[in-house]
Amino acid sequence: MPAHIFIATSLDGFIARPDGDIDWLTPTPEMAELSQGEDYGYDAFMASIDALVMGRHSFEKVLTFDVWPYGDKPVVVLSSKSIRINPNLAGSVSHLSGEPKYICDELAHRGLRELYVDGGNTAQRFLAAGVVDRVIITRVPVVLGAGIPLFGKTPSDLRLLHMRTQAFVNGMVQSEYRVPR
Repeated sequence: MPAHIFIATSLDGFIARPDGDIDWLTPTPEMAELSQGEDYGYDAFMASIDALVMGRHSFEKVLTFDVWPYGDKPVVVLSSKSIRINPNLAGSVSHLSGEPKYICDELAHRGLRELYVDGGNTAQRFLAAGVVDRVIITRVPVVLGAGIPLFGKTPSDLRLLHMRTQAFVNGMVQSEYRVPR
């Protein structure tokens, strides 16, 4: 089952501040004006996937948003601990635990074909397990100095094949890589 990562990082490679805050992703007024409604391919990407897989911390962060951003698309929250799912999300949010290959097999058994893997630890685990096919990283022109890195320790070098890079007028740069198997 193809799994894909679509994520933003600071220029120094962090996906969140040390406390998990992602306030730096909110564009400054100048950047918002330059963006002119650009979605950086997010809508097309979301249309291409069947389900999201994210860690508990990412799920808890998304719950703080004003609006649930995934509609009725299935969201699988990975955690070794039980999680509380709000009744209004019970139809689309479920919980699993286990190794990435097991998660992919289980979701394929449910009829899902394309996965969006989100969150630092989850992305790292899925990359290390060799189940990620594509990584799309949008670098935001901000240096945080510290935070939660996108990439952590890997059992060996992880070589990626560059597919494309696009620069946006607001300074964001998006690169897409294929992960050879």
